[in-house]
Amino acid sequence: MAEDLGSTVPRRQLGRTLRQLRIEAGVTLDAAAEVLECSRQKVWRIESGLGAVRAVDVRAMCELYGATPKLTSALLGLATATKDKGWWHAYGDAIPEWFELYVSLESAARRLRFFNESTIPGMLQVRRYALAAFEHRPEVPLDERDRLVEVRLQRQALLDRRLPPAPRLEVILSEAALLRTVGDHQTMAEQLRHLLTIGARDRVVVRVLPFAAGLHRGYEAGTFVMLEFPAGNRSTPEPPVVYTESWTGALYLDRPEEFAAYEKVWASLDELALDEEQSRLLINKILGEVHHG
Repeated sequence: MAEDLGSTVPRRQLGRTLRQLRIEAGVTLDAAAEVLECSRQKVWRIESGLGAVRAVDVRAMCELYGATPKLTSALLGLATATKDKGWWHAYGDAIPEWFELYVSLESAARRLRFFNESTIPGMLQVRRYALAAFEHRPEVPLDERDRLVEVRLQRQALLDRRLPPAPRLEVILSEAALLRTVGDHQTMAEQLRHLLTIGARDRVVVRVLPFAAGLHRGYEAGTFVMLEFPAGNRSTPEPPVVYTESWTGALYLDRPEEFAAYEKVWASLDELALDEEQSRLLINKILGEVHHG
């Protein structure tokens, strides 16, 4: 049981990537097992994220499938993380490893739930807002800032995807996130209009938690994302994950009791938030004030 404590996120990502590499290389499970001198079941277990993985096995698989040195290095890093009891990464490169992992999880999800306390989530940001969000961080060079914004905008293509179907996106925003000026008034007006446009889509729900709701569980929980995954053809679907960020890294919570705790937080936010139509009215009202501000 010890290895199950919080380490499924890197295991699953490692398994998913190795499976993709194997298929792209045109290698069958049986052929891989033969070259690696192990059972077909072992290769399948690694690809399914069902256990800690030895670095020696990952290196051999990468060699067999013709992975690049950079990708091999990244997968060896994930293999090390599969042995951890928790999953915590500090900031590294401009697009840190933990964020690349998050993007891959996000693209595999069937349902995404965002609660944002202070700003508009990256998935719903327009370019000008995304650029302005980095203005208070002079330590990030301009070219890196542009690269980070591109990654943020590329993630949004997920909502237009046809196959596999785009995930259902549910967003609850604190009223503070709508009123906080990021950039200038023009940027905020464009951003608020975009919220109204995207909130009108079939698989997207945008709701506002008004100041009138008072103190709430989200105030203590802070900004978070809940990700749920399709069952696929596995007997056991990938467990859901809660993702939270801090100044020094990101935390992936995938124990059932952790996800259940956030379900309670979400249920309370769901109860307190305005419905979709009321939310649209409030966003429109704030948009009008921005125009006249």
